[in-house]
Amino acid sequence: MSHGKNLQFDSKCVHAGIGDYEFGPVVPPIYQTSTFRFKDSAHGAALFKGEVDGYIYTRMKNPTIKALENAMAELEGGHKALGCASGMSAVSTTLIALLKSGDHIVCSKSVYGPTNTFINTILSKFGVEATFVDSEFAEEVEKAMKPNTKVVYVETPGNPTMSITDLEAVSKIAHKNGALVVVDNTFMSPALQQPFVFGVDIVLHSMTKFLNGHADVVGGVVVVKDEEMYLKMRKVLNQHGGVIDPFNSFLVHRGLKTLSIRMQRHCENTLPIAEYLEKHPKVKWVRFPGLKSHPQYEIGLKQHKGHGGMISFELNGGYKAGEILMNSVRFCQLAVSLGGVETLIQHPASMTHLTMGEEARKAAGITEGLIRLSVGIENVKDILADLEQALAKIS
Repeated sequence: MSHGKNLQFDSKCVHAGIGDYEFGPVVPPIYQTSTFRFKDSAHGAALFKGEVDGYIYTRMKNPTIKALENAMAELEGGHKALGCASGMSAVSTTLIALLKSGDHIVCSKSVYGPTNTFINTILSKFGVEATFVDSEFAEEVEKAMKPNTKVVYVETPGNPTMSITDLEAVSKIAHKNGALVVVDNTFMSPALQQPFVFGVDIVLHSMTKFLNGHADVVGGVVVVKDEEMYLKMRKVLNQHGGVIDPFNSFLVHRGLKTLSIRMQRHCENTLPIAEYLEKHPKVKWVRFPGLKSHPQYEIGLKQHKGHGGMISFELNGGYKAGEILMNSVRFCQLAVSLGGVETLIQHPASMTHLTMGEEARKAAGITEGLIRLSVGIENVKDILADLEQALAKIS
């Protein structure tokens, strides 16, 4: 039913992934079932052999999940997608599918804390070697490449430092060395950044964030460019078992309908807040792709269709100032996660990136006074007023 590639992106958000269903519903139904009945034994056998299209068991495939997967593949400009139970399920499924004992991965230093932890504590246990680099400097990626490097894993903008990696440059380096490039596109969403355009091989997201947009779902997705990679990933996801359920798929698919318009509002709100913080005497620095002071501002202009809804900034007073700010906000909500309609604020050193350990945080540029702000779609005056009164509490 989807009208395909001819539509503009904001129209795709509304129509992508929707097929033809019994009784002609405008919205894909929720197939809240664990298993599917076969017409007869021959039909069941044909399904298991892959000779006919259909459904067997929801861990393997489900029409509601498939609708969301098709929508995400279309929005990212990929071939197919795999719905996962969480962002970390998307990360683990991808890396388990691509890496084996003796392989090497090059990863951005500035990534979601549990991604770093998964590579260092789980993959390392199975003999996968890792090198963490400042991927915003393409030469650092090149330097880290080895004969056994199979994956270059990039999160851009990086979490939580907002460092920006040149995807085109990194893709060329990886491919020259026979490695695949995986990009976590959570911070931008396909509304603002489409990594496949720059040569990337696999794109993943925490759908918990901007894609769903309403802080009521945990989910992830992997988008691939060809059938061979899809089948490889599907096999791992089916065995690994980290699949999204039909109801959460339905909610994310509904969230996608407003993705384009929500991202516009996030972008509109975030720039004046970043400019306000940059001038504030209690703020040491601000990282936001829309500020000319951002070290990779020019790369952002090339890669992004908008500057996003995420800001990181450093308070002059370090850890203690961070604590005071966290305890003083009233309108902004003190919570981890990001990308929802509401403004969320958090302190990575004591929250999302605590498990990395102090040394790894320092190496990744996650300082003691670093604050991560996910700007919502409320009236920007209310967000600014709350930040102003909270900052005033810091002596």
